[in-house]
Amino acid sequence: MIDHLDHLVLTTIDVDACSDFYTRVLGMQRETFGAGRLAFRFGNQKINVHVRGHEFEPKAHLPVPGALDLCFIASITLDEVIARLHAAPWPIVEGPVQRTGATGPIRSVYVRDPDLNLIEIAEHLPVG
Repeated sequence: MIDHLDHLVLTTIDVDACSDFYTRVLGMQRETFGAGRLAFRFGNQKINVHVRGHEFEPKAHLPVPGALDLCFIASITLDEVIARLHAAPWPIVEGPVQRTGATGPIRSVYVRDPDLNLIEIAEHLPVG
């Protein structure tokens, strides 16, 4: 029944800090849609942004900043990701470590965005 994820919604306290992280640090594209709503696009997916206390209806039952734990597969090597994070500079919370992704083994680093959501950035590893 379900084919793929179209978008998810992130609740932030600070739109500017959030935008800086997802665009400058992670390289996503900032876009506006609808009546001035904000989103970050990457590939065929996007992250829509709600500002805490000014959420778009309908919304999650308890939309709070810092509640997300997301894993992104990088379009560059993990070593290049690490170099980019160091250049940002953006602290790595953990990694690189090996994990299991949706389609097999991955190698990951973890960071926190400005709202303290846990962000995992990974590369696929060969199977076997």
